[in-house]
Amino acid sequence: MKLYKLNTHTRGCNKSYDADLVMNLKDHPNANVGDVVEIYAPDEENGTHLLLQITEFNGSCGRDVISIESGIANAFKMRPYSNVVMRIVKPADVALDSIEITFKDQYMGRSEMWRLKTYLTDTCVYVNKKIDYNDMQIRCQVYEMWSQGERVASGVITEETKIVFRSSTSMVYLFLQMSSEMWDFDIHGDLYFEKAVNGFLTELFQKWRKLSCNHEVTIVLFSRTFYAAKSLDEFPEHMRDCLQQDYKGRFYEDFYRVAIQNERCDDWCTVLGQLRKLFTSYQATVLRYHERENMDIPTATNSSATQGNFLEVLNISLNTFEKHYLDRTFDRTGQLSVVITPGVGVFSVDRELTNITKQRIIDNGVGSDLVCVGEQPLHAVPLLKFHNKDTTLTSADDYSLPHWINLSFYSTNKKIAYSSFIPRIKLPLFGSQSTLHDGVAEGEGDENERNFLSCNQSEYKHNSLFDYDAYDEQIFQPLPAQSTCSLQRVVRAKKTSVPSLETYAYRNNDWENLTPTQIPAMRRKMSDPDIHHGTSAMLAALQPDTTNLSESLASEKNSRRTIVSIAPIVRPGRALINPFDPSHVTIKLTSNRRRWTHIFPKGPTGVLIQQHHYQAVPAKPTQAGQQRPLQQIQSICQSNNNNDQEDYGCENGEQYDRVSSHSLISKSASSHSFVMGDDKNDFFKRRQNSLMNPLPANVPNLTATQAKSYLWGATGEQEWTPAITTGVDWKSLTIPACLPITTDYFPDKRSLNNDYVISDYTLLPDDVNHDYAQSRAVYRKPLSTEEVCKEIVSQRLAQGFQLIVVDEKPPIAGACSSGSAVLPVKPPCETNKEYLLSIGRIFHKISLSGSVITVTGYRPRHPYPPINVDYRYRFHAPQHETYEISGVNFTTEKLENFNWNHMDLYICTRGDVDYPLMESLKYWRYRMYLLPRENIVSKIASCQRCDIFPDVTADNTREQVEDFVRLIEAVSKLKRQYARKARDSPIAHITKRRHSTSIISRPQPNQGLTNSPFRERVGSNRLPEKRPSINVRPKLENGRIPRIFPATDAAAAAGIAARDDQDDGFPVDIKFSPNATLPEIFEAMKHPVNGVGFFSQTQSLPSCTFVSYDALMWLKTRLNNGRHPLDLLEAMRKERMICHASGDWKKPVVPGFVFYYVVPQDKNAKGDYAPPLDDYSAFVNEWLEIEFQGCSFLWHDEPLTTPVPNFLRESPAPQSWTETSSNKRVYRQSHLEIDVNQKSDRMEWGHVKHHTVLQPRFAFEIVVEWVTSSGPIVADLIGGWMRKANQFNFLVSVPADPMAEPFTKKSDPLRGPIFIPLCTTFLPNGAALFDEFPEESRSDRMLFFQEAILGKFGFLPCVLEKQYNVGKDLPKEYQYVHCTGNMFALIRCATNNYQVESPILKETNVTRCVYGHTNNTNVPKKVGFLWAWNHMIPNKKWKAQTINNSADGELFQLKMLKDFREFCSNSDQRLSTFWTQSQELKRRAQKFENNNNNTEEMKLK
Repeated sequence: MKLYKLNTHTRGCNKSYDADLVMNLKDHPNANVGDVVEIYAPDEENGTHLLLQITEFNGSCGRDVISIESGIANAFKMRPYSNVVMRIVKPADVALDSIEITFKDQYMGRSEMWRLKTYLTDTCVYVNKKIDYNDMQIRCQVYEMWSQGERVASGVITEETKIVFRSSTSMVYLFLQMSSEMWDFDIHGDLYFEKAVNGFLTELFQKWRKLSCNHEVTIVLFSRTFYAAKSLDEFPEHMRDCLQQDYKGRFYEDFYRVAIQNERCDDWCTVLGQLRKLFTSYQATVLRYHERENMDIPTATNSSATQGNFLEVLNISLNTFEKHYLDRTFDRTGQLSVVITPGVGVFSVDRELTNITKQRIIDNGVGSDLVCVGEQPLHAVPLLKFHNKDTTLTSADDYSLPHWINLSFYSTNKKIAYSSFIPRIKLPLFGSQSTLHDGVAEGEGDENERNFLSCNQSEYKHNSLFDYDAYDEQIFQPLPAQSTCSLQRVVRAKKTSVPSLETYAYRNNDWENLTPTQIPAMRRKMSDPDIHHGTSAMLAALQPDTTNLSESLASEKNSRRTIVSIAPIVRPGRALINPFDPSHVTIKLTSNRRRWTHIFPKGPTGVLIQQHHYQAVPAKPTQAGQQRPLQQIQSICQSNNNNDQEDYGCENGEQYDRVSSHSLISKSASSHSFVMGDDKNDFFKRRQNSLMNPLPANVPNLTATQAKSYLWGATGEQEWTPAITTGVDWKSLTIPACLPITTDYFPDKRSLNNDYVISDYTLLPDDVNHDYAQSRAVYRKPLSTEEVCKEIVSQRLAQGFQLIVVDEKPPIAGACSSGSAVLPVKPPCETNKEYLLSIGRIFHKISLSGSVITVTGYRPRHPYPPINVDYRYRFHAPQHETYEISGVNFTTEKLENFNWNHMDLYICTRGDVDYPLMESLKYWRYRMYLLPRENIVSKIASCQRCDIFPDVTADNTREQVEDFVRLIEAVSKLKRQYARKARDSPIAHITKRRHSTSIISRPQPNQGLTNSPFRERVGSNRLPEKRPSINVRPKLENGRIPRIFPATDAAAAAGIAARDDQDDGFPVDIKFSPNATLPEIFEAMKHPVNGVGFFSQTQSLPSCTFVSYDALMWLKTRLNNGRHPLDLLEAMRKERMICHASGDWKKPVVPGFVFYYVVPQDKNAKGDYAPPLDDYSAFVNEWLEIEFQGCSFLWHDEPLTTPVPNFLRESPAPQSWTETSSNKRVYRQSHLEIDVNQKSDRMEWGHVKHHTVLQPRFAFEIVVEWVTSSGPIVADLIGGWMRKANQFNFLVSVPADPMAEPFTKKSDPLRGPIFIPLCTTFLPNGAALFDEFPEESRSDRMLFFQEAILGKFGFLPCVLEKQYNVGKDLPKEYQYVHCTGNMFALIRCATNNYQVESPILKETNVTRCVYGHTNNTNVPKKVGFLWAWNHMIPNKKWKAQTINNSADGELFQLKMLKDFREFCSNSDQRLSTFWTQSQELKRRAQKFENNNNNTEEMKLK
């Protein structure tokens, strides 16, 4: 064994020492770059083994010396200058089964995860290795690795390694179930609430802090209140709106108290105090919420945990999670909902709602955790008990064990001095039910149950003759092995509840006649499609004449008829689940069952394990021969569970080792942090003999390859026994895993043929692109067939599909191309690839063969019927005063209806206008408002009032518009070289030297840059070959000279420059004489130095293009008489001197960021002139064009407008620019190249949707939309824009639905606007406002009055598209955003005569929920404002805005709300003062007008 001297180096100090491992090639003649070597100390054969990959050789390293990076050396306890053994190992021998990677503060979509996985394949990793994937700008870190059933410290990622992505910045919903048990005491004498908050949450927040997680958290307290009433008439009017009835006819109401909404904190412990405060008043508030004076109300009781609204809560979080593509933020990934309950994990639920919840949780890939602070029961949990609508005494209960909920039991590590006994049940109270449980008993049991418990012996005498064991045996009998498809269909179609078999038999006293030979098992209605059905034996019993199964199935019609005819009597279904012994039922594997399995590591026995379930295993004699008693093992578990999980296993490494060799599925420290240099030696030992130990008898031999799995547990491979103790899955709660991108279930050939409908289509990207390239006005490099194929797979991953990794080629119906495993390394012929993907019961096969892509879809022949649950609840969000009513829909999504064909063509044609992005394609979007930058917070601090607006803000419209033009140039990728000010001011500040150099540096016309569009295109192909260029505009222009002069002037320009230098001859700037002619002005405009600057030659823009705003400002500084610049430009257009840059002569001149070009007057001079596109729609799809309104005073002196407030004018001005804009559309869309910095290795593009008009003092909206882009790259682009617009404006991200009103479809169900009423009775003698104006204008004037108030507080109007058809008489409503971007306001006209079509958005609902809580339409509507917070602003920025000299460091936002409320309620007469001031302004204006009129008349006389 050759020894090497070990040196260490620090990365980055020396160019030649930049790799993890540096060695000399001469020492290793047969080593290659990419080989993996193992390094370890010679004296410790079984000690720490480090694996590293050779990335480069280095001659500067001495002979027999190797050097490794110092950080790695420290972590692996390798001393510098010691001798080590190094040998090359086969990657297969050190391959990892699974690896966990964590990342933080970034958005990583699923397609990026796939690309990262491909990038990492065949590389070597070690614990804590930092991974930088520069092409995608992704940063992440290795967290944990598993190989051969053990955790290891280094290894090689191969094709088969499962990569788990864990995010430490997720969106986390914590729901605390405030059921009646929260006020009970646990065995240690703590309230369960204290156990949940002081125990569990405190520990959780400490772990977050330790791992420096930065989750965005929402904390909600929820409960269900039952009312003791028999009918709705017992309730007063104001209570009936939100009541619901359950299956037993009990009335109930659900309450949600949002304590924290979308916040991020460094230290969450401050929140715990807030929760304790809420707890003290919670029950009283909720139970007495409806009490009014002199009114009788049915008794209210809090439900128990079992009866609570558990599934509803999960669905509420799903309604937000499934809209993740709407409010996309770029600094978090992952979604987790955690329900903390004082119960024991048993819930009584509705079957339909269970099916919805299950389907939604699985399809959306959301992590859902249930943490119980109650005692762990002796049966399998979580357990859902279905509402038994059959009330006969004998009807059996039906249960389901959901594998889609990750269960944890939290126990405190308090010790009781006198006992080591840990009870697994809550001990019942003796004697009669105490008062506390009165309500529960009332609610829980109906008459039958109570009679049964009172045990009237005589009634049940006959039962003593009954053989209970035989009956149990029969009910829980395992099912026959095969299942047939044709029969399942019949069953599946019928979803109604029918009497179960047993009850039917009992009622007819027919018990004896039902012998086991006729009917194989007592079966109930099928509840869970995943559970294996046994119908074949049933068939055999029904058709005695057919000998075997296949014959009986041969005539499908016949068999179907038989079944249907006897359907009422026999329900072919499944065995009932016995919660005390769930392992007797195995279920057929489905894709749903295997959706999450790839995040679990393989334990020592080869089955997937969850590390927080541990089993007490009877010990076998260990190698040393000593016997280890059971208690000892249990105590190890116990200490492992209770002590600080951060330490690996126990304090004693050797002991931990022995335990694991007993396949004690120990909770190996789920949340640990590797601090370099900690004493974690035992962990790094690579134990090689773990698989040789004799396996204990009770380890299940169920492996993933079998087609069955256990009913209980997330993995389906761990067997449940009563000895299993469940701890807390801290890892899932601190760094939740993202849905894995791979899975391993694919249906077999037979079920593919029987149960699935197959459809396929082919794509020929090359042909499609060839056709489109011909018709396209703008050339873009198309995607190659292979890129299209990869992108098609990426899109499916992004929508929640998973790649199916199969061991061998799957048997697929029909002929298929030579398919190898998914993501083949190097198939024999490069172009043949095949990918299999699945989501739910939908499978896609994508095969690439030559230049043809075939997409084959398999969708279920009998899809589940869509279910829709309408749910009403009351919620109380932060800063609200009441529990508002809201309603929401829970529905299962029909995934098979997604239009994949449209999406694939969209990718093929590179986002052509023929295939637009539609709402149903769920494309991602990022919505922003551009707002004027003003330092408001300090100003408010100085004057302590917030209604200070127009007075303190300077009028810097000009700067804001200039800033805006700069921003749009950046978005359009048009660059300018010298400051705009130079051109705009009457005297140029630029030295003459600057001019001359810019002219000399101009490329000669014959250099191919600007010769002709064709030449330019050739140029664009001369790009570096390294990666496909995504930037449309040629690379040559990167050092672009921004303003290229018309070619004809080249010689003149050179001459001018020479004269410029001598300070004589041509003046730098001219003023036009009052009678200058159009041609003179036109010639000056064309002038290369002093004219309107032109943009450089850019593809699809003609030569000599300029922006109308520039031209207007240029003319303004040069015209001194009253000629209007806009009229001059329009005259030039009519004379055909200038034209819209698309080549459309009909387009008039519109002021703004709108492109025009100088039309060459000499038809023959070809030169290097680039013609326009002559295609307006193509031009518009390419370039952003924005009209400017309300700022014409910048280029033309205008008379001052009247100072009279809008609400008092004779004819008020319109509220928004939509009425006056030239193209009548609110938004326009253009193509957007996203990868501006050429970083990505994929073709990236998207679209930008923007307002068509910019008006100062209005919010300008920009939305970026994409599907074929990577999160980090989009974030990079938008970050660049935000820096660009930074001087006088700023961009702020806003939610898709800012107000989130109750009953709206897209919004978060737990977010709602705050209603702030406006006092309208402040006039003396109770006079009504606007009495002096005609009746029909009053409601409008009220809106303008409200708008003026918002204006005083610094709100800017937002222009939105009309949601409904214009014909309807809808209420007028206007939305506003505060100039800091922190809050939104909405005002709505309070007319009574409108009706919205949608049934859920009834007018009464909207007004009841929002404008005063009343259902009665005769009550006058309250006038007021809706106020909402912008939750898209990062929390740190939000929290930073505290008002310095306020008493308690008050947040600026809350100060605003408080002050606004005070103003609207007319405290200190502020509202009436504002009114009188406005009236005074009006009087003065009238007086001024009268005076003017009088003087006019005098002159006339």
